[in-house]
Amino acid sequence: MNLEKIMADLEKKNPGQPEFLQAVKEVLETIEDVVKENPKYEAANIIERIIEPDRVIKFKVQWMDDKGNVQVNRGYRVQFNNAIGPYKGGCRFHPSVTEGGLKFLGFEQIFKNSLTTLPMGGAKGGSDFDPKGKSNAEIMRFCQAFMAELYKYVGPDRDIPAGDIGVGGREIGYMFGMYKKLVGEHHGVFTGKGRGWGGSLIRPEATGFGNVYFAEEMLKTRGESMKGKIVSVSGFGNVSWGSIIKATQLGARVVTISGPDGYVYDPDGISGEKIDYLLELRASNQDIVKPYTYEFPNAQFFEGKRPWEVKVDVALPCAIQNELNAEDAQTLVNNGVMCVSEGANMPCTPEAMEIFLKAKILYGPGKASNAGGVATSGLEQTQNAMKLNWTAEEVEEKLHQIMINIHEACVKHGKDETGFVNYVKGSNVAGFIKVADAMIDQGVI
Repeated sequence: MNLEKIMADLEKKNPGQPEFLQAVKEVLETIEDVVKENPKYEAANIIERIIEPDRVIKFKVQWMDDKGNVQVNRGYRVQFNNAIGPYKGGCRFHPSVTEGGLKFLGFEQIFKNSLTTLPMGGAKGGSDFDPKGKSNAEIMRFCQAFMAELYKYVGPDRDIPAGDIGVGGREIGYMFGMYKKLVGEHHGVFTGKGRGWGGSLIRPEATGFGNVYFAEEMLKTRGESMKGKIVSVSGFGNVSWGSIIKATQLGARVVTISGPDGYVYDPDGISGEKIDYLLELRASNQDIVKPYTYEFPNAQFFEGKRPWEVKVDVALPCAIQNELNAEDAQTLVNNGVMCVSEGANMPCTPEAMEIFLKAKILYGPGKASNAGGVATSGLEQTQNAMKLNWTAEEVEEKLHQIMINIHEACVKHGKDETGFVNYVKGSNVAGFIKVADAMIDQGVI
């Protein structure tokens, strides 16, 4: 495998898409040895095939705002690979959404979904629509217009979207309602649905729960646990919320949350009524965390800063890609952090990742530690297919076991001769082998 040539060719084909190129390079660097040791992958040209999406669907979304003005946004769906199952991945509504960003997320989703051991391929979609500041009626009209185009390309055995940034239960409800009207069928084409019409218990918390379960498994390899640990969390969305709840349940003390305006440091720990307040803060659509300090005056707000300067045992970046850079990583290492587990998709820059690996701390990459959300989406699909609902305890037990299995796969493929586990390599190799072998088995189609 000529990595330099592959990346040069990919850059020519995908100009101005740095996140996608970054994600591909990270995977290819870690699987290079596996490809060299298994000539069947080169013979079948697996690398060149797996880095090219099956299709990129781009469409115009026309909708009317409350003032009667027609607005136009772009909609996308990147169906990347369905070798092991129907396409599966979230929809993101945010002004930053671009084709390249969704290709990065869809590529990551291939390996994340593979690690869950559930039959799900990789995809991602969304729009540059910004739900912030929009009325419920405007969001409904946009979602209906978006689905009027997307419905042609999705289905329970074809492509099953879910939520992501800017897409929660409300948006999924509006899109599902439009899909149901257009196709005349009620089935599990979306995950993250309302609990009264096919949704799964604990789905909103699942990514955060899975992230903490993965961190706990990493800590166990060094005779440690979450109990008594001081934890920093970034963001204050669903992933952050779930991470805070589960870390607190396991005996940790979470001391930070963050938003675009800065971060909050609460030395007393974020638990109980404070976690409930986070839900209120999120529901306010202000997208800022400073009001937390008005409600709980012992907490401090640090404007325009990230929480990684706080001395902690465990760091859980749960906000957005590339939020934690090399300087942040070095600060965490210097302050004695023992574990970093990614709740967001690729929140650490390549330079930050290298610092963590060089320091030999426990570092869980998003495609492994972030897989709890899509794993629970897969469990929702199973419940829909079986026409039943599991209890919250049943869902969480299955989620917990999936995260344990993912950790075991990472250790199997990531442990070196010194006993150090490179979870980046382990997750990429484990995810790649399953998909690549399936592609070979199915021939060139």
